[in-house]
Amino acid sequence: MAFNSILNKIFNLFILRRMKGINQFIEHPIETQQRVLFSLLSQAKNTEYGKLHRFEEIKSYEDFNKQVPIVSYEDFEPFIEKARQGNSDVFWPGKIKHFAKSSGTTNAKSKFIPISDESLQNCHYKAGKDLLAIYINNHKDSNLFKFKNLRLGGSAELYESFGTKFGDLSAILIENLPFWVERTTTPSREVSLMSEWETKLKAIVSEVKNKNVGSLTGVPSWMMVLLQRVLKGTGKKSISEVWPNLEVFFHGGISFVPYREQYKQLIGRDIRYYEIYNASEGFFGIQDRFGSDEMLLMLDYGIFYEFIPMDTFG
Repeated sequence: MAFNSILNKIFNLFILRRMKGINQFIEHPIETQQRVLFSLLSQAKNTEYGKLHRFEEIKSYEDFNKQVPIVSYEDFEPFIEKARQGNSDVFWPGKIKHFAKSSGTTNAKSKFIPISDESLQNCHYKAGKDLLAIYINNHKDSNLFKFKNLRLGGSAELYESFGTKFGDLSAILIENLPFWVERTTTPSREVSLMSEWETKLKAIVSEVKNKNVGSLTGVPSWMMVLLQRVLKGTGKKSISEVWPNLEVFFHGGISFVPYREQYKQLIGRDIRYYEIYNASEGFFGIQDRFGSDEMLLMLDYGIFYEFIPMDTFG
């Protein structure tokens, strides 16, 4: 309890500072994105890809548009494969240690998305902190830090080759989580990283049913299966009987619309719902207003968004 109290005080200070930063990029989106673009170009200018497209010479967005071509994954794949073999400075400074294996949409071929140390800290984990900051800023009465967050990821097995690892993004995130997140989440890292789904599900239910859970994070379809198993394992009629302090479900991956009524019945009362838009390529959006069906595009996560006409692709 003392740890959670300290964490709450620290996070309240972070919220004040971060909400100013979020409001800043909302008010100055173009300037924010310009800084992101030139920061990326500066960091990558001495890589193989940066030298190929003369990043050092780019002084404006117009230069970037002319010198750096639009490419498909297949076009960029040789660089990714080179990085997967352990080579440094291919398209980002240093060595890329992790690659998120994503289901391919072209010829059913898997894709390997580079996950740099910077993208872990300045995109994925930054988004997690921002989600909490936005939520608590919107709900001053929240008791989020008094209780556990139940997280449910996908396949958690990581494979290694040439000194680099690849697997589901959730496995990469869980493996590299800071210690304070481990203290506030359930199930444990060991259970979360189990591979076989049915065995993992049983282990999760066994571990979480006696925890004091205040929030949920995951994909609605998978989370529903887990909650149904929790009810079966406890003999309770509603999730509220298991976790009376549950206050919010942070969800993403698929539309929540078909699940909303089912969750109300499963939980047994109204709770809050906040949507997120994350993917292997990056964390893109967070619902910043309670009850809204819109999300805020996060502009300072090291991602440059280039909006181009669809007919550009032919």
